[in-house]
Amino acid sequence: MRDFVKYRSGDFESEVTVVDQRPEREHEPPGLSVIIPTLDGHRRGHFHNLLKQVDRQSFRDLEIIIIKGDNRQGRAINTGASLARGKYLLTLDDDTVLGHKDLLAELVQALEDNPHIGMAGVPNLIPEGASWFVKHAMFEIPRRSSPMVRGTTISDMAEHPCLIMRRDVFFQVGGENELIPRGLDPYLRQAFRAAGYHVVVIPGVYIHHLPPDRFRKLVKQFFRNGKAAAYVNKFYPQWVYDLTTSHEDLARPRVGWMHRLGRQVVRLVSAFTRLRFLYLASQGSYLLGFLWGLVTLKDREAL
Repeated sequence: MRDFVKYRSGDFESEVTVVDQRPEREHEPPGLSVIIPTLDGHRRGHFHNLLKQVDRQSFRDLEIIIIKGDNRQGRAINTGASLARGKYLLTLDDDTVLGHKDLLAELVQALEDNPHIGMAGVPNLIPEGASWFVKHAMFEIPRRSSPMVRGTTISDMAEHPCLIMRRDVFFQVGGENELIPRGLDPYLRQAFRAAGYHVVVIPGVYIHHLPPDRFRKLVKQFFRNGKAAAYVNKFYPQWVYDLTTSHEDLARPRVGWMHRLGRQVVRLVSAFTRLRFLYLASQGSYLLGFLWGLVTLKDREAL
């Protein structure tokens, strides 16, 4: 493993598995390296289902790199990237559901056809068979779902649950930020743009990346996210980026906390008038987690 992996905590070691899907060509570098971080190698059965879906993909020129047990997503992905041999890197969350069998082929072809694209993501659709709770959570909460696009679209909605990148550019920009627990997507998008490459979402493909399926799990997740956001704001404010809520919105420079607070108040009032109570609950829990983090987090190793 190269020294590309920068952040190491104590004697922590993750468990890494590399599976070459082309045993007859294992001495040749693959076209694609699929990197999947997972804490427990299970994720309530989603992880094993994902591996089956990758195995059924029409694109076969790939290797799969599994990083198990690392609670720092950025460090886990960098660990996988340090071992990857593919021309392109693809990150998947361990609970991602792939939309169809040609998804990986379409992603690779998009980068092959356009050398100006450095990073490409896909829409995250609400599955028809999802429960009422999951459907409403994905509909009400910004960035929990995103619609299909008609053509290759410059977008700030390309995210790690399914994200393909040029491997050489990934190393050129320094890879993932291993020091922050949240904000990895906007940090990496910004780095690729600064290097002169487009960040896009491509048409004709999609995934399902679902929120927790119970109210208690949902608010617990948002409390944890709020606490992690407080960590970044408190110790690494230079890496706090503004987020958009649709493909058409362009990423903006960092905005002041007063502007962000005022915008959030407007959104909460709007959600209340439209009876979007899951959004209100998630944002309330996020705010509590954020305030708790500001008060309780004392040093950079707190998380």
